[in-house]
Formats: sequence, C-alpha cells, structure tokens
Amino acid sequence: MIKAMHHSGFVVADLDKATSFYRDVVGLKVLDTRERTGTAISQVVGYENCHIKAVDVGTGDGHRLELIQYVNPPARDRQSEERSMIGSSHLCLHVDDIDATFNRLVENGAKKMNPPAELAPGRWACYLQDPDGNWIELLELQ
Repeated sequence: MIKAMHHSGFVVADLDKATSFYRDVVGLKVLDTRERTGTAISQVVGYENCHIKAVDVGTGDGHRLELIQYVNPPARDRQSEERSMIGSSHLCLHVDDIDATFNRLVENGAKKMNPPAELAPGRWACYLQDPDGNWIELLELQ
C-alpha cells in the first residue's frame, strides 16, 4: 500500500550547475547529496557499471526533487522538447508572486515557454524549462 509521495527526479548534465540553479535561483534547500556506484545502483537503474551523483532539493515539506547526473553511462540529449510527448513530466512549484518568480528564473537561465496566464479567477500558471530542459510549472493561487 502506498503511504505517501516521496520524490521526483530530473536528469541533469552538470550536477553542480543544476544544484546552483535550484538552490540559488529557485530557492530550494539542499537536503541530501550522494554518489552511487556498483551492483545495487546498476540493478536499480538498469545500466551495467552505473555511476551516478545526486542531490535532493526541496522546501522541507516532505516532497523532494532528486537531481541526478549520470557519470556512467553519460546522459544523452532528449529527442524532443515537445510537451505532448508520452513520458514528458514536470515539477509544479506553488509560488506567491508568479510574475516575479517567472522573471527571476528566466533571467537566470530558465527557458521561457509562455508567460503566466490566468486559468480561472485567482489561479495563475505557466511553464518554463530549467537549463537542462526539464519542465517546471509555476502556480499562484490568490
């Protein structure tokens, strides 16, 4: 039986740069860091001789974002950046000022997809991509 949501994960090209973006620009806290090699992690992810580095970031509310850099095998570029692709995913961040957050992220390397839009009275949202192309949704509830 499922007890709770634990974490989501994004594969990144450079763990230090991604950590800096999510810590210094987005404002999340670093919660844990680790490096894994050997049989166990190879079995979990399905790659022989796997080597990963990871950092967990979050707000401290329980759910974490795991940033993963594959050292072996090295990560490959995504085939498409289309939102409608099967398997596409995103992380939604609840914010108190969507315009200021949107502008800060874009000014610091996020890829602008669409400006914030009011979906319903008092409910604003937009999508961006982090510097590695992972999707972020910003959500403001007034």
